[in-house]
Amino acid sequence: MAKTSLNMRTQAAEKKPRKTYLFRIYPSRKQRQKLEAWLGLCCEVYNAALDERQSAYRIAGISLSYEHQCAELPACKQVYPALNEVLSQVLQDVVKRVDRAFDGFFRRVKEGQKPGYPRFKSRFRYDSLTFKQYGNSFSIVPASKKSKATLVLAKVGHVKMVRHRAIKGTPKTAIVKRTPTGKWFVSISVELQEEEIISKLLPVSEEAVGIDVGLNTFAYLSCGEGIANPRFLRAEEAALARVGRKLSKAPKGSKQRAKKRKVVARVHERIRNRRKNFIEQEVCQLIKRFGLVAVEALVVRSMMKHPKLVKSIADASWSMFFTRLQAKAEEAGRQVVRVNPAYTSQTCSACGHRQQMPLCVRVYECPQCSLVIHRDHNGSLNILANGLQAVGRHSRVIPEAPGL
Repeated sequence: MAKTSLNMRTQAAEKKPRKTYLFRIYPSRKQRQKLEAWLGLCCEVYNAALDERQSAYRIAGISLSYEHQCAELPACKQVYPALNEVLSQVLQDVVKRVDRAFDGFFRRVKEGQKPGYPRFKSRFRYDSLTFKQYGNSFSIVPASKKSKATLVLAKVGHVKMVRHRAIKGTPKTAIVKRTPTGKWFVSISVELQEEEIISKLLPVSEEAVGIDVGLNTFAYLSCGEGIANPRFLRAEEAALARVGRKLSKAPKGSKQRAKKRKVVARVHERIRNRRKNFIEQEVCQLIKRFGLVAVEALVVRSMMKHPKLVKSIADASWSMFFTRLQAKAEEAGRQVVRVNPAYTSQTCSACGHRQQMPLCVRVYECPQCSLVIHRDHNGSLNILANGLQAVGRHSRVIPEAPGL
């Protein structure tokens, strides 16, 4: 047992960091038909594996493992010959997804969270295929033009790919995904070497900043600067209402309804792309400028339960901002500190006096030291002070709130 634990720790220590590149691909009509057929078959295998696990536990009280279900795949191909068209590694990953779904379910039960029992998937929502071995199930062939390349998929063939950036590292896996608008992308996961990790580190910066996210202003910095909230969803509400009305009028099951559904998906895709581009740009500017970034450890999923603010919070996408900020900071060698969000807006950043501050009051006026400051600016200053304490520059350590 001790030897097994030692081997697991050694493997974890030897595991190298990975990075994922996303590229647009353009399969031909026949390739697209084959990939869509694979998605349908994989969806059937997923639902069959899930049903087998449920039936085995309900009837015999047996919990099937990933290895047991993988061993059944050759027999399934004999019973259902259509599965022979799908790559074996792709089918194995389908069974692995079922296994991960149950692992996540039991983990949430153990931690006292909302369990979320694994559910059957609709063929419209199963939209990705995983190729696990570079050089065997997939490979990349560079083209004469710098921005183009060819993605070679086993049993599919050569697929055109737009390689808008160089791939640095050793490719490990590739996930081919279809979007609701009918576009195809590939996510290539690469294993980074030590030299590549060092090359991405930014020069040392002694500047520190506290960030207070909000709805009127997307983020307010402790240096007095504010980032405007673009409100991408609000700007597209009229377009969403218009295409939604046309979709509701189309007969169910008709080709017209399928086309209208894709139009609605395009509007949502446009909103998502604009929001992602905005967050990426703002995060890059913050990481290049500041060496220490302090943010509130907000539990966004709990804040989303507010009936009047749920749409605005979702539109601001704080979780995506915090996630990208943390990822970019790790890549660039910066430090992101999450601090307790309690009373950051109610405490005076100058003297420490605390008073009630309703959300409608946007200016903080301290009766003790006569400080008059914007509410969000005052909060960002408190967040910065708490962040400096959390990294050990002061004696008191601020405990972190639960995960974002």
